[in-house]
Amino acid sequence: MSGGPRRDIMAAMAIEERVRELLAAGDARGAATETLRHFGPKVLRYQGALLRSETHAADAFSLFAEQVWKGLPQFEWRSSLQTWLFRIAWHAALNLKRDGWNRLGRAFQTGEATALAEDIRTKSVVRVERQRRTLDKLREALSDEEQSLLTLRVDQEFSWEEIAEVFSKEGEKIEPAALRKRFERLKERLTLLAREQGLVD
Repeated sequence: MSGGPRRDIMAAMAIEERVRELLAAGDARGAATETLRHFGPKVLRYQGALLRSETHAADAFSLFAEQVWKGLPQFEWRSSLQTWLFRIAWHAALNLKRDGWNRLGRAFQTGEATALAEDIRTKSVVRVERQRRTLDKLREALSDEEQSLLTLRVDQEFSWEEIAEVFSKEGEKIEPAALRKRFERLKERLTLLAREQGLVD
């Protein structure tokens, strides 16, 4: 396996540069399209792992896509594009789980965002479902934050600093070291759960 994570990082950096160029040229539509096409499948996997429902993940992903489409022109690049996107994805999943699509949802104002989100979701859904099933038994026992922490660190290979940014709220900063300790405890707990359920020896 030749340099998978490194290749992913380089690809993300190249997309960030391309998105910056498109925004600087006034092409917000092109920038949003590039962003969603590149990062969309990863975000959908993340939301699917959190919500454990294809329907709910589709709704959360639609909400995410709309927010990115509208918010990208105002993005100030204080964090990486990827971190900003996963922060939106995390809050979209949480809001959907807490409030439900009927209260949050509404028709997209931008038809292109709708079509793009559905195209990305349709192409990814079979692969997402297969991957999700293997961990569902374990993840059912986890809280929303534990699932998010696990997915961001293991599936998405985020740094502790990036995960801290995703979890942080206005006026409430989370320390990367605290997340690292939580993750170590979570790994120990998952190992015990896997043994109890006969998933490992």
